[in-house]
Amino acid sequence: MTRSSRWIAALAIVVAVAAARTAWLVGKERNYVFHGVTTEAPLAAEFELTAQSGTRVHLSDFRGKLVLLYFGYTHCPGVCPTTLAEVDQALKALDPQKASHVQLLMVSVDPERDTPERFRAYLPHFNPTFLGLTGTPKEIATVAARYGIYYRKGAPEPGGGYFVDHTSMVMVVDPAGRVRLLFPFGTTAKDMATDMAHL
Repeated sequence: MTRSSRWIAALAIVVAVAAARTAWLVGKERNYVFHGVTTEAPLAAEFELTAQSGTRVHLSDFRGKLVLLYFGYTHCPGVCPTTLAEVDQALKALDPQKASHVQLLMVSVDPERDTPERFRAYLPHFNPTFLGLTGTPKEIATVAARYGIYYRKGAPEPGGGYFVDHTSMVMVVDPAGRVRLLFPFGTTAKDMATDMAHL
């Protein structure tokens, strides 16, 4: 066998192995049943907001990671802290290397109270890697509209505070920047972890 024929034969083997692996991955994806609600994988809308560090960040800054996008607020009495706690447990259930490639972004629907300082004090109680994003009321309204998020500030309470009604779900943006899954409120940490590990 000549050198060129040996090279062609080796190349053919490499191509065959690559094709077999691709077919296996496609089959694995097709046979997997997600716990979250699957989408048609639209490209996630780009945005720019202020992070808890005070710096401006874009969603695209996290390209290459699995992004968990959650709209909520730090004064939320039950739904938001429950969701954040479940996400934290899901991350702890993942292999540490996989967990390091997941980033939760919490976009405030209460920008009047959710300052960067407030986020810095609040989110570490759940997970030190969680990142809070805020902005002007107009910026928040624009981003929420792009993702179909509903929110409405309630009437003032006797003590001066107020509640914010809002859509409660975690959107999963894959490393390529596409919205792949929705985790409705009540999705368990175990189910979230299984779906994230698959993605």
